[in-house]
Formats: sequence, structure tokens, C-alpha cells
Amino acid sequence: MKKILYTILICLLASSFTFAQNQLKIATYNVRYDNKDDSLKGNGWKDRYPVIAQLIQFNDFDVFGTQEAKFHQLNNLMSVLPGYKWIGIGRDDGKQAGEHSAIFYKADKFKILKQGNFWLSTITNRPNKGWDAALPRICTWAQFQDIKTGFKFYFFNLHMDHVGVQARKESVHLVLAKIKEMAPGQASIFTGDFNVDQRNESYAEVLSTGILKDTYDLAPIKYAQSNSFNAFKVDQPGDARIDHIFVTKDFDVRRYAILTNTYHGKVPSDHYPVVAIMNYK
Repeated sequence: MKKILYTILICLLASSFTFAQNQLKIATYNVRYDNKDDSLKGNGWKDRYPVIAQLIQFNDFDVFGTQEAKFHQLNNLMSVLPGYKWIGIGRDDGKQAGEHSAIFYKADKFKILKQGNFWLSTITNRPNKGWDAALPRICTWAQFQDIKTGFKFYFFNLHMDHVGVQARKESVHLVLAKIKEMAPGQASIFTGDFNVDQRNESYAEVLSTGILKDTYDLAPIKYAQSNSFNAFKVDQPGDARIDHIFVTKDFDVRRYAILTNTYHGKVPSDHYPVVAIMNYK
């Protein structure tokens, strides 16, 4: 009897270890560009980024997409995020100029097998504005491999245009086409600030092919009591999610949250970070 109980205990411990080893904490976070006018209202970047870094570290994100950060902001975050690295290029010149759609990752947990960028436009290989977009928009992507387990997955991160209705629709079609082309049948994660909520037709387009599903819908446990955009106000009513995490069928999503952390009555950004905790199959 003792031998049977011992065997069961070993199996449970092994199963628990495997479950924990296969877990990913994925997030998307619009950290707000370094707007000098924000300082006048007490929301300056120099005050915010140490809080953003602490939030990321406490929640132990594995891989997360960022939006709006410029090159110096990414370096600021790197200076207070030991263990992380980032990839991405500026949307204005393909180098360092303009906002980035950077991807951060734990350097001791993942290695990058492939990486790249493309503009959200009919011309994808150089800086330009697509369709009716007000600004150039870029998508940064990478294929990651879990160093311990060998699991591989693609990660796409973007910031869709805030004005162009057609640009948002076409951007969705473009990214879906890229996923089919670059990662056919492979595990993929798609994050970003989509500038549309779950009731918008561009959001529906993401789900239309059946390749991707919203982690909000998949998660049995949710903490989502707010809009994901807060406009630097802590009392904004609503449930509009414009920051999204989509995944392929290769992931078992366990939890989803919009993290509404505050400090001294303020918020670290005008968006809340969105996080999904999942296991790969």
C-alpha cells in the first residue's frame, strides 16, 4: 500500500513539475510614449518607468509585447529589468527613430531562432503609411524556443492605427497572411494595441479564420474589471478591451487579467497591461 501511495505521489509531483515547466506568462503593454506634456500632469516617463518595471518583475512576465516606446524608453526599461532583452526597430526609419512595437523576453529562458519586422502597409519592407493610416505602423515578430524544453513558438506584436478604419482591417489580413506564410500549423501568439475593442469588426476579422482565439474567451479564470485603456484615470467605467492577446490551439489558457495597478493614486501608463497565463501542449 505504501509503495502504491509513493508511486502516486511521485507521478503527481512529476506532473506538477511538467505543468509548471510548460507555463508561459504572456503580456501586452502600451507603455505610452515619452510625452513631455504628461510631466505637467504628474505622469512623466521618468516617474512612470520604474513602476512599470516593478510591475513587470513582480508579475514575472516571460515574453511581452510593448507599444509606443521610443528607443530611449526601451533602454530606460532595460536598465531596470535585469534578465530581459528586447527586439524591434523604429517605425519611422527602420532603425531607432519613432515608436517601436518591441518584444521583451527572458534571456535565460528563451532563445530567438528567427526575427524580423514588417510595416502594416501594401509595402511591407520599408517605412511608410498603409491605406488610410494616420501614421506608419509596424509589426515586430520572432520565433522563440524554450531553452529547457525545446518548445518553439512565434510571437507577433503590433500597434494598429488609431484613425484608419481600412488600415486596421487590412493590417489584420496582413498579419494573418504572414502567420499562414511564416508559421503554418505552428504555435503562434499575436499581441498588441489594436485600437478597437471586442465589439469591432476588425477584432472579429482576427477570429474569422479560426486560426487564432482570444485568451479572454479561453481563460476559465478572468480578472477584467476595466477598460484596457484608462487615459491616465483610475475611475474610467467600461469593459472595452483594445489591447489583446490571441493564440493558436497549441496553448491551454488558464488565467487572463487586466492589471489595474496604481501608485499614489496614479497609473503607470494610459493603458493597463493585459496578461494571459497559459501552458503549451
